Amino acid sequence: MTYLQLMGFLASILIGVSLGLTGGGGSILTLPVLVYLLGFNPVTSAMYSLFVVGTTSLVGSVNYMRHQQVSYKAALLFSIPSFLAVYLTQKYLIPTIPDPIFSTASFTLSKSVAIMIIFALVMLAASISMIRDKKTSDQTLTGPATFNWPLITLNGMLVGLLTGIVGAGGGFLIIPALVLLVRLPMKMAVGTSLLIIATNTLTGFWGGTTNMTIDWPFLLRFTAMAVLGILLGTYLAQFIPSQKLKKAFGWFVLIMGIYILGREVFL
Repeated sequence: MTYLQLMGFLASILIGVSLGLTGGGGSILTLPVLVYLLGFNPVTSAMYSLFVVGTTSLVGSVNYMRHQQVSYKAALLFSIPSFLAVYLTQKYLIPTIPDPIFSTASFTLSKSVAIMIIFALVMLAASISMIRDKKTSDQTLTGPATFNWPLITLNGMLVGLLTGIVGAGGGFLIIPALVLLVRLPMKMAVGTSLLIIATNTLTGFWGGTTNMTIDWPFLLRFTAMAVLGILLGTYLAQFIPSQKLKKAFGWFVLIMGIYILGREVFL
């Protein structure tokens, strides 16, 4: 095992830890880890990311289910439009994108580079969301949960589209939607987010497996490390304020996003 491969597998633990602590964010690291540390192309990495993030999130959501910190109604209403968007994206949209997407005598935009640029922009949006995230006190969320159907549907479709293209779970969009549109307490929003992410990403993986050969021995080893990380993260969540951690992680994601964008555009 090379140094970069070792770093890649260690990074998979960090992916899981972040998912367990914040209910999102860790999935944003999976694609760059697979591309830059483990040497997979972006299209394959986006597919593998769906399985890693989906399995890890599903395991992490179990602990929240045990503590009754998952809103199954919110998860169902959010997942239906997102489920359809991610499946259709992986099944039909991604395979039909030409490679190269655009080409002139002096410039070529390949499918792989386009995916990484889109992913970098998603990282920048996610980092801003995490850095600017204001702590919502559970005491302010009085009354029963409410459901803004049109906005939930629109948000779910957007998350599904992003998940299908870049393999990220979209927790940075899901959690604010659950808190603001459904009025869930933060802990319940995190647990519900993990269940939604698991549904979306595993659906996308299932929809895209017919288009490529899967290296199952590697994928299962990498996923096992991420699962170990989310178990650790879920345990640490009892002692570490998730809001402070999310802001620090947001700065890290911002730096990573700028690096990826600069690397793909200028190198």
